[in-house]
Amino acid sequence: MNGHGRSGGRPTLEEVAAHAGVGRGTVSRVINGSSKVSERTRVAVEAAVAELGYVPNRAARALAANRTDAIALVIPEPEARFFAEPYFSAVVSGVGAALAETDVQLVLTLAGSDRERRRLAQYLSGHRVDGVLLVSVHADDPLPELLAELGIPTVISGRRSAAETLPCVDSDNLAGAADAVRHLLARGRRTIATITGPLDVYGAQCRLDGYRQALAAAGRPVDGDLVAVGDFTEEGGRRAMRALLARRPALDAVFAASDVMAAGARQELRAAGRSIPQDVALVGFDDSVVARHMDPPLTSVRQPIEEMGRTMARMLLEHVYGGQAAGSAGTDTAREGSAVVLPNRLVVRESS
Repeated sequence: MNGHGRSGGRPTLEEVAAHAGVGRGTVSRVINGSSKVSERTRVAVEAAVAELGYVPNRAARALAANRTDAIALVIPEPEARFFAEPYFSAVVSGVGAALAETDVQLVLTLAGSDRERRRLAQYLSGHRVDGVLLVSVHADDPLPELLAELGIPTVISGRRSAAETLPCVDSDNLAGAADAVRHLLARGRRTIATITGPLDVYGAQCRLDGYRQALAAAGRPVDGDLVAVGDFTEEGGRRAMRALLARRPALDAVFAASDVMAAGARQELRAAGRSIPQDVALVGFDDSVVARHMDPPLTSVRQPIEEMGRTMARMLLEHVYGGQAAGSAGTDTAREGSAVVLPNRLVVRESS
């Protein structure tokens, strides 16, 4: 009879109950891990489940618990940037690793246009997921407020400001940028420029602050001509590098706030006849696959991106499902209110 009920189909809860000599409710309590059954009864039910090959109906259990057993990973960026930026694939990998330990399904959604956001809002308003992981949030992004209005538990990657109210996971952007600039100063570089990320992203603001603080601590004046705003894209890195060379052609170092922008800066430096690192030292941020495959290999601030994804997922699982999440944020994390802040590390290679 293993694997089949009396009708020849999948065994039912009632058939397990009859086989174990208990009521249907007792079987349900055992399957759902209730402590309100005796050890003898639990053993009898588990034996019946094993003998009949009973598989609980997850959909029915989720419906009874008013849950969907699904969470959404929402990335409010265009599709082109999602596939071009290694950061996002690392986040997805970390989230997937955390969910692999559970029965929770992941719904990946890109919402880079107004139309996609409207469609996402309609989808979420139907409460088709139990929670949301929100990545790459800009200061004016309406999605966090929408999720709060809908009452959907949310964890975000990267704070929107120093006063972030939502639970979030971030890395220490300011300290990482300061480490990069101190490294360039220690290498004897005197005219250090920076290519920032979009300054409506709090993490990009923090990296710019780290650059400025490290220069100020070394007694170096912060020159506005050495700051160019980028957009975390390769072409943005190229444009910013062109602007820097036009303003300060004698610069001898560049700290780019992402590896992808550093790759664009390298192309522009080479087009201008500057060698790396002999003429211009170059440092990026993220320590993505881009950094390791550049020529020369790129010195970069390593963000624990996969760990950020895992930590986000675990925080949301713990909030939504209680004990269903495994693991913790780790012993090297710092908590600032509802934020978990992970440390970064400078990885030195030939570009500096």
